[in-house]
Amino acid sequence: MTYRPPRPADAQRVVWPDDFGTRFTVFVDVEEEFDWRAPLDSRNRATTAMVAFPDAHRRFAERGVALNCMVDHPIATDPASGAILSRVVEDGRSEIGTQLHAWVNPPFEGAATSTASYAGNLPRELEAAKLKTLTRAIASAFGRSPRAYRAGRYGIGPHSLELLAALGYRIDSSVRPGYDYRSDGGPDFSMADAGAYRSNGIVELPLTTVFTGHARSGGSRLYRALGRVPKGRGAFARTRLLSRIALTPEGMPIAAALEAVAVAVGEGLRLLNLSFHSPSLAPGHTPYVRDAADLKCFHAWWTTMLGDLDRRGIRNASLDEIIAALA
Repeated sequence: MTYRPPRPADAQRVVWPDDFGTRFTVFVDVEEEFDWRAPLDSRNRATTAMVAFPDAHRRFAERGVALNCMVDHPIATDPASGAILSRVVEDGRSEIGTQLHAWVNPPFEGAATSTASYAGNLPRELEAAKLKTLTRAIASAFGRSPRAYRAGRYGIGPHSLELLAALGYRIDSSVRPGYDYRSDGGPDFSMADAGAYRSNGIVELPLTTVFTGHARSGGSRLYRALGRVPKGRGAFARTRLLSRIALTPEGMPIAAALEAVAVAVGEGLRLLNLSFHSPSLAPGHTPYVRDAADLKCFHAWWTTMLGDLDRRGIRNASLDEIIAALA
């Protein structure tokens, strides 16, 4: 059965303190390298792209931007990666969180199917065991229990938040509004929105997705309907009627992302959640950064985005600052 997060009641919505202002945060999926077009394989545990992480971190740290580093099992159990990230969190603002890639995270049971790659689809006991194994590995590697979680492939499920709360987590950031992964066996977030809310003892901080264009009032419902019309979404995007924009440099042109920021802020969203994958920091590991030219564009995207956020007076929020505001 497809998992759809229940729509939060008004009482579950996070009301940010006035002095929090409008802020942004950056989550990084810190993970192994694999061919995104090939079937997932538990043997893919290479972490060579991590050599590029210190330079990327420097670029963010120089602008006072904290990185929420969501670490999976191959990274947490690789001493070289652990050493790199231990230096990253010495900036006093960045933090280590958890990302569960079910196909490379023990214990292993059953066939490695696409559906099983979404941890929330697993039997409750198996998802719990994988979470416990990963949480302990991260605490051992970094000397501190993680407080924030993201399911790999955004694969949250009906038991995930309850299991996270039992392990002491405070934040989840697995919901990707406007996206539907049912065709691959994953969850359906097509009707979710970007506002933070509380559920099962956890605060959900969805990744920020914004609908832009003259027909943006139609939002998720219109976008979903257009998916049933051949080339409907493309036609609406080209004519600037409706586009779905996620705040990430991966596949999202900077002009579209800047427009999305303007729309989000105009509609009153108080916390923008931006993201990227760590293998994009080195050419050849993701579809978004295939060569040196793509990498240059990747860094330029961030330079322009951070400049725009600064011009708007939108300050960065570390995980510590977010949790303090939630309290």
